[in-house]
Amino acid sequence: MIVRALALLLLGWMLGFAWFAILLPQPLDGRQTDAIVVLTGGAGRIDRGLALLKDGAAWRMLISGVDRSVRPAELAAEYGADMKLFTCCITLGREAIDTRSNAIETARWLEKRHYATVRLITTDWHMRRAALELRQALPSSTVIIYDAVASRPSLSVLVREYNKYLLRRVAALIGI
Repeated sequence: MIVRALALLLLGWMLGFAWFAILLPQPLDGRQTDAIVVLTGGAGRIDRGLALLKDGAAWRMLISGVDRSVRPAELAAEYGADMKLFTCCITLGREAIDTRSNAIETARWLEKRHYATVRLITTDWHMRRAALELRQALPSSTVIIYDAVASRPSLSVLVREYNKYLLRRVAALIGI
């Protein structure tokens, strides 16, 4: 009986992992939202956010999880962006240290500005967990558009992220 239960649990994990790894979220079109939120930590994320902001896909952008020592002028220079864009339209979020605190920082930022729609930008393999955390931190009336940056994650990255995702789902179910 225990062996069957463990085998069923393993089969469920494997099927879930196949879904997670094969059907990674994809980049989206440039549809309009009130704001863009970029979670730091992966290649192409800030580039994607800046391109969308320049194209008018949103009015403002939060870059969540920026190190306290980084200055806007440094980021503008690194990404070849106009400093005016950083001055008018980009907030550097410096409170977040992980995905959960990214969601909390983002929720506070959106609430303060009364934004109803947000485009979440993170890497494809990270999107599901980031979206789960953000959905838990935001009111249900806030519309979240998922815009994943495509990558080529290794098997170990996918397994680790899938396990983190499952743990956060369980934690959310029990109210943690």
